[in-house]
Amino acid sequence: MCIFCKIVNGEIPSKKVYEDDKVLAILDLSQAEKGHTLVIPKAHFDTMLDADSQTVSHAFEVASKLANKIKTNLNADGINILNNSYEAAGQTVMHMHIHIIPRYKNDDLKIEFTDHSSLYNLDDVLAEINK
Repeated sequence: MCIFCKIVNGEIPSKKVYEDDKVLAILDLSQAEKGHTLVIPKAHFDTMLDADSQTVSHAFEVASKLANKIKTNLNADGINILNNSYEAAGQTVMHMHIHIIPRYKNDDLKIEFTDHSSLYNLDDVLAEINK
């Protein structure tokens, strides 16, 4: 059984932010920034890509509501809401989860995208996606 399933089942303690019949939201132990929260479906899916659309939709709806609450109550300047699917994308626990990471001016957390536009022809990429 995965660590998130054990947390959902109450076998491992957590700091519960929110819970309903479909998801559990807990504080991430790593706290990339103050208030870093994980929204975890109670049903096990390895990744978001394996989950049914109702689970994904509900988890992101909860993440959106919690993000607003966290931003307001922790006086954050911004929020990252993200999902990593598979190890190559940074997923370290193979159970779907959504990160809510409050951001503060001058924090040292770096989530950056490198511009590789010179490497790809967008028409070719679009055609490859849609084949």
